[in-house]
Amino acid sequence: MSRRIVIVTAVHAPSARFLPEAYDSLRAQELPAGWEWTWVIQEDGTTDEVAPHVPDDERVTFRQGRPGGPGVARTMALAHADGEYVKILDADDQLPPGALARDLAALESDPTLGWATSRALDLLPDGSTAGFPGDPEPGPIERRAVLDYWSAHDYRAQVHPATLFVRRDLLLALGGWMALPASEDTGLLLALNSVARGWFSAEVGLLYRKWEGQATSRPSHTDTAEREARMTVVAARARALAHYGWRYPAQPG
Repeated sequence: MSRRIVIVTAVHAPSARFLPEAYDSLRAQELPAGWEWTWVIQEDGTTDEVAPHVPDDERVTFRQGRPGGPGVARTMALAHADGEYVKILDADDQLPPGALARDLAALESDPTLGWATSRALDLLPDGSTAGFPGDPEPGPIERRAVLDYWSAHDYRAQVHPATLFVRRDLLLALGGWMALPASEDTGLLLALNSVARGWFSAEVGLLYRKWEGQATSRPSHTDTAEREARMTVVAARARALAHYGWRYPAQPG
């Protein structure tokens, strides 16, 4: 039996047209012998507009559900995530060659690591890419390091939550994604960083598409009052987890 990485993708009708490009990036991934990937695509809604873009591949599972935002869709997708690891891939993004293998190697080589992230590049409408300043040094990320940086830099983490690769059981133990209208992936990242060491790869692990219809481009995403409320809850959860002392791996006693 092959061991499995489950790719989880939340999609809504406007972003469905990008699924074939995401699929092509998955097919280009090479994994070590004995490993395979499956892809769970969860529509945030029950329209007829997404299914035509879903690849015809036995490794791909497509499900729908009542709309609740990307965090709800990803968490619902976990019902079909039967592998040891979960990799996030938004419908409009792409994985560069080697991304899955690098994430897997990091966590397989060190059982004290709970999650991994990697460098991301913006994929611009003209096909060019742009990087981000402030990447951490490649290697282990200690507990609370992301939370401390995020708190000191206007709620901006030094690693991108859309690059997340995580142990499935740890993801489930934290309840999946936060029940927020946005920043649900940042909330999960900071919760993970509160309880487990992570890993950062300096090699590009994600092409993050920038396009007019994406949720983060909407005015509501930067509404000052809502943003402050989201960040307050995200920080409170992460600090509460740190305070109560639960850790991955579990401590004896």
